[in-house]
Amino acid sequence: MLQKSLFLLLFVMGLAVAGSADLQRLLNSVHGLTVKKLPAEKSFSASFQIFIEQPLDHQDPEGAHFKQQIILSHRSFSAPTVLVTEGYGIYDNHTRELSQLLQANEIRVEHRFFGRSKPDSMDWDNLTIAQEAADYHRIQQIFKTIYKGKWISTGWSKGGQTAVFYRFFYPQDVDATLAYDSPFNLQREDTRIDSFFNHVGTAFCRQKIKAFQKMALQRKADLLPLFQKYALREKYQFSIGLQAALEYAILEYPFSFWQYHKLNCDSIPTNSAFPRAIFNHLKLVVALSSYSDTALNSPAMYQFFTELGYYGYVTDGLEPWLSGAYGYSNALFAPRNAVLKYRPQRMQKIIRWLKENASKIAFIYGSNDPWSASAIDFPGRKDLLKQTLGGGNHFTFIRTLPQMEQKRIIGALKQWLYLEERSKTNDGD
Repeated sequence: MLQKSLFLLLFVMGLAVAGSADLQRLLNSVHGLTVKKLPAEKSFSASFQIFIEQPLDHQDPEGAHFKQQIILSHRSFSAPTVLVTEGYGIYDNHTRELSQLLQANEIRVEHRFFGRSKPDSMDWDNLTIAQEAADYHRIQQIFKTIYKGKWISTGWSKGGQTAVFYRFFYPQDVDATLAYDSPFNLQREDTRIDSFFNHVGTAFCRQKIKAFQKMALQRKADLLPLFQKYALREKYQFSIGLQAALEYAILEYPFSFWQYHKLNCDSIPTNSAFPRAIFNHLKLVVALSSYSDTALNSPAMYQFFTELGYYGYVTDGLEPWLSGAYGYSNALFAPRNAVLKYRPQRMQKIIRWLKENASKIAFIYGSNDPWSASAIDFPGRKDLLKQTLGGGNHFTFIRTLPQMEQKRIIGALKQWLYLEERSKTNDGD
C-alpha cells in the first residue's frame, strides 16, 4: 500500500523532485508515514524524523501494527543511500562516517521493540531475525523510489549483525554492506569468547585482570556499602540484590575491559588499594546499571538467548568467593514472560551463506574486542572483505584504521557501488 501510494505520487509529479521542500511534500503525502522536519544535520540539506506503520508480523499484514522510527538525512536525490540498520534504539552516530565518506543520503532505522519503536503488546514471538529483516526490506522498497542511486547497508555491533541478516533475506535490496564489530555466534553462550581471554593482550595484563577480580570478590564486604551509596545517588534499583549485581559486574570486568577501554594495565588496582579505588575502577570499566532494574526485560537479551547467541562468564579460579546467585547467566535479564528456547538453525544458515554465497560485504573488527572471537571467516573468498585492527576494541571503524587499510575498505566499497561512474556526473540538486 505504501509503496503503491509513493509510486503514484512520483508518477503524478513526473519524477520532478528538485529539493528538500519537494521531499517533505512527498513524504507527507505517503499514507502510513508520520513526518516531522528536524534541523538539518551537518553536511546534509534536510533531516526528518519519520514513523512508519509496520506489521507486527509480516506474515499477517492485516494484523497488529506498530510505529517504527526512522531518521532521514537528505543530501541529494542522485547520491548513494546508506541504510543504517540499528541493533537497538537510535542512540548514536557511530556509523555516520560512511554517509560522509560516500557523500550519501542516510536512512537510520530503529530496531523493532527498542526505543520509540515498541509495539503496544510486546509479543516476543515476533522479535526474530526474519521479522527485523522484513522491516528493513519494506522501508527500502518505499524509499528506493525516491533515491534511485546505489544503496549500501551498514550497522555497528548488533546493528552490523542486523545489516547482514537483512542482506541474507533480501540480497538484491542493496548493492553492498559494511558491518562493524559484529559477532556471529555459534552457541547460546559461545565458548570461543571464553578462550579469547586466555590470549588477548599480554600475560602480565591477563594476570592483573584475574587478580583484580579475585581481590574484588574477596573484598565484597568493603565494596557493598560503596555500591549501595552509588545506587542511591544514581537512583538505581537492584532487584536481584546488591551482592548478586556486584558479582555479575566483577565477572563482566574482563569482557568490558577489552571491549570498550584502552587502559594501561598498570592502572589496575592491587591488594594494597583502598576500597573506594577498587570500586571506582570497577565502575569505570563496567556499566553497573547493566545489572539494575533498568536492564530487566531486555529485548536484546531475548534475541541473544533465542537466535543470536551471546557470551557467558568465566568463573574458573573464582568459585570460592562467589555466592552462586542466579547461575551468572545474562538470560536473567531477558523478559520474564518470554520462553527462551535457543534456535541456532537460522544463524547456522546465515554463516553458511556468508562462507559460500554472499558477496560485496565488508567486515571490520578490532583484535582486542572479545566479539572478534566470534567474527566471521571466509577463506578464499574474493568478493568479501575483512579488516582487523591490531589492538583495536569494539570502537573500531574505518576512521580508526591505518591509512592503507582505510583505502582498502573505501576502495572496495566504491568499486562495489561503481561510484567512479557517478563522479563523472553532477545532478545539481
